[in-house]
Amino acid sequence: MGLRDRLDRTKTGNGGRPAPSAPLTFERKEEPAASARHDTTYQQIKLESHRRLIERLDSSRMGAADSPAARRQIRQLLERLVEEDNPPLNQEERRRLVQELEYETFGLGPLEPLLHDPTIDDILVNQYDEVYIERSGRLERVDAMFRDNDHLLQVIERIVTRAGRRIDESSPMVDARLPDGSRVNAIIPPLAVDGPSLSIRRVKANPITMDDLLKYGSANPLIASILEAAVKAKLNILISGGSGSGKTTLLNVIVRYIGKSERIVSIEDTVELQLRQLHVVRLETRPQNIEHEGEVTQRDLLRNALRMRPDRIIVGEVRGPEAFDMLQAMNTGHKGSLTTIHANSPRDALARLETMILMAAGNLTHETMRRHISSAIDVVVQLSRFRDGVRRIVSISEVMGLEEQVIKLQEILRFQERKSDRFDKPEGEFVTTGVLPAFLEQIQMAGIQMPGHLFARPAHPEFRAPSPARPEPLRKGA
Repeated sequence: MGLRDRLDRTKTGNGGRPAPSAPLTFERKEEPAASARHDTTYQQIKLESHRRLIERLDSSRMGAADSPAARRQIRQLLERLVEEDNPPLNQEERRRLVQELEYETFGLGPLEPLLHDPTIDDILVNQYDEVYIERSGRLERVDAMFRDNDHLLQVIERIVTRAGRRIDESSPMVDARLPDGSRVNAIIPPLAVDGPSLSIRRVKANPITMDDLLKYGSANPLIASILEAAVKAKLNILISGGSGSGKTTLLNVIVRYIGKSERIVSIEDTVELQLRQLHVVRLETRPQNIEHEGEVTQRDLLRNALRMRPDRIIVGEVRGPEAFDMLQAMNTGHKGSLTTIHANSPRDALARLETMILMAAGNLTHETMRRHISSAIDVVVQLSRFRDGVRRIVSISEVMGLEEQVIKLQEILRFQERKSDRFDKPEGEFVTTGVLPAFLEQIQMAGIQMPGHLFARPAHPEFRAPSPARPEPLRKGA
């Protein structure tokens, strides 16, 4: 039985005989079933067309696998196949079929249209038929779906293979990146109980700037001035926040204040930073191979970076024993270093650093560790994502040293939230605490003018938080 015969049989049902008309009283109940049959028919056509395409591809004449000429050739071949089969589809469905088959051949299948949408920040595939996106800080489910778990696994394997990674039962988790820099995490059975899962954190074509943060209400002019001055004066900055709070975005924004003549070495698990300076060396970790050898960790790269004569060391995120080496670098002349950490408050961030130091040097006393941290970190910037989806800088704190075996922190500025009747939109403003930061002297010695009266309490009116015109967040991965 040919494709068209099978499709006709599926369409008519009842062994090829026309199905009887349903009573009017049941018309509403029959619609979903009819829609499901039509969708099944469409998927059958798509699967058969894709199989025939693979059979007829002449890779020797096609040239480069992803060249414009190859794309044109395959699109023409797809159009001919659709014409030959003459499936029971209207013109719009035929156009959609050719487009989706092109996505299957060159891209990531059902996810390709989402990757072309600049408003989407995250793409989250829980299961083959359950896909969510994050847009403007809010999650929403979309109609995109894979054929089955095998189809989703094929797309995952295509991603990780192109990135030079692997995923299988012996290595069921992987971090990778797409050609545009978007970060990918995949996990498959047996660890993912319900089937393969895929998460993509998008990188924006037009990176977020400080002006964007001001417009969105993620910061205010005083915060912008403090961060610019802190980077230029080579203060060591720790950016803290929960998952998805915008740490990498803020890091991407403030690294632009680093001078063009400085040599920067960046270290990341998966490259996300968009460093536009000329003198940059980017390092990325490597997982172990199939023989469980060849792993290169952030700690390995950090130790090597110290031999590369860096002016600045940037670690995308500290998660483990590399924190000890990072703090040592900050304490031995590598001023102006920057990194991020997962934590819900500045105090929690410092406590997490202690835990990470124990992973590397468990014989140190608590006092020694805290003295090490307090002498290395100058400023802690805390970020948070609010219920309206906007990500804000909620606190800037200065590390003042060790006092009675406790690291002394003093908050310079905070976001003061006010009570509001509107549950979905928090209200508030950025306010100074009235504390004159000790690092102000270091900023002024660097030749940067920042008058002390700006930190007086209450905050100067010109530095009140702007009201964002729309609830658009500080975006991730930009």
